[in-house]
Amino acid sequence: MSGARGKRRFLLALCALGTLLFGALGVWQVERLAWKLDLIERVDARVQAPAAPIPSRSAWPEITAQSEEYRHVAVRGTFLHDRETLVDALTERGAGYWVMTPLRTAQGTILINRGFVPRDRAKPSSRAAGQVAGEVAITGLLRMTEPGGRFLRPNDPANNRWYSRDVAAIARARGVSGAAPFFIDADATPNPGGLPVGGLTVVHFRNAHLVYALTWFGLAVLCLVGLALVLRSREERG
Repeated sequence: MSGARGKRRFLLALCALGTLLFGALGVWQVERLAWKLDLIERVDARVQAPAAPIPSRSAWPEITAQSEEYRHVAVRGTFLHDRETLVDALTERGAGYWVMTPLRTAQGTILINRGFVPRDRAKPSSRAAGQVAGEVAITGLLRMTEPGGRFLRPNDPANNRWYSRDVAAIARARGVSGAAPFFIDADATPNPGGLPVGGLTVVHFRNAHLVYALTWFGLAVLCLVGLALVLRSREERG
């Protein structure tokens, strides 16, 4: 008898704990959903806004993803084509490279992701028309640096193999001092000769928080039902 009572107590405790735990996880996912919807709204507003000047150099140390990423910006300067870096890319156009080129501006040097080139056009000589000289105007989206590589594949500066757009590492490797801590994804304005192809930034945020919230709340309800059944069984047994 005491063994059955102990078992019921254990089940009661387990069901009560499950109800509280899963309920708390559901509430957390609802909060995450509100945060994600706010993020999507803010980013969409930045992307759709008219291009504005880049933040002043004095503000660069304070720039964060939350405050500035995906902001539509404009800048003028001169490309340093001899210091471009090719970063592995997989896009709607297939596999190839992002062409990351330093742009010397009045405020300092900023890395520009000029866009995509296929692997067979990696050499600058194969797209010479796109190596524009003189002052240029660039509009695009401000992006934050991508340190540490991606997909667990680290950059290999010594062998000039790049898998993420790590601004600081690329600047060091190319001898660029005082580079901005962000880069700019150039828009779809065509380059002479057609390459690189800009405007391929994917602005998408996965949002499955509602599904997660419903799952956790569903499990909480199941635990609550189990709790009620255990209590009812105890009452029937006296």
